[in-house]
Amino acid sequence: MSKHIALVGKGGVGKTTLTTMICRYLTENHKGIILAVDADPNANLNEALGMDFSFCISDVIEDTKRRHAVPDGMSKERYVEYRLQSALMEGEGDIDMLTMGGPQGPGCYCYANDLLRGYIERLDSNYDYLVIDSEAGMEHLSRRTIQDVDVMFIISDASVRGIRTITRINDLIKNLKSKVKSVYAIITKASEETMSELQEEIEKTGVELAGFIPFDEEVFKYDAKGLPLMDLPADSPVVKSSFAIFDKIQL
Repeated sequence: MSKHIALVGKGGVGKTTLTTMICRYLTENHKGIILAVDADPNANLNEALGMDFSFCISDVIEDTKRRHAVPDGMSKERYVEYRLQSALMEGEGDIDMLTMGGPQGPGCYCYANDLLRGYIERLDSNYDYLVIDSEAGMEHLSRRTIQDVDVMFIISDASVRGIRTITRINDLIKNLKSKVKSVYAIITKASEETMSELQEEIEKTGVELAGFIPFDEEVFKYDAKGLPLMDLPADSPVVKSSFAIFDKIQL
């Protein structure tokens, strides 16, 4: 069974950037084969990783709604299983990727979540690491899409409101009796000064602080130009600080 790593938190706090840094850290340290899962309907992890996008699980669902989409003699479940193989993006290196996508019409995510969860379970034994970039908020926790997590990072920006969200997410984890072995907080876009100011609020969360990520102008430049964050220079503040965190907790 692979080691499961999940990132949760509000939108815009840097989950995708840190998911990319985890994948880079694991590959550069030759930790094994990785399945990166973009569970955010606003999917852009593939761009950060520098991978070409094919299509996602929600596309499979829409495809099955087309008249005569399922070939004669094949069950819908069998056809979905066949189509899901095309949703798996196989990278040139040690990273493959699966994207959930968003709903393309009215209705809930239930079927998409069930497909994602079931497919991940079947793929699990093929990988050493499963790294999940969750959607903004806590929906994947409450829907149990994220299960049996070895390491969960709750990501927050350097604000009091953001820090208090860490408490709410941690409480949800406990209330759902989720199987999460270790929970860490990471504060992004921070400085030594702001971390000092937020120390008391961070301690109130009851979540162990793994570290903080400083503001990095290089990340914004790469995003503006559409460049993969995997290619950030090794001396980038985001790369150096995130790698130091992963070393400390022995990811």
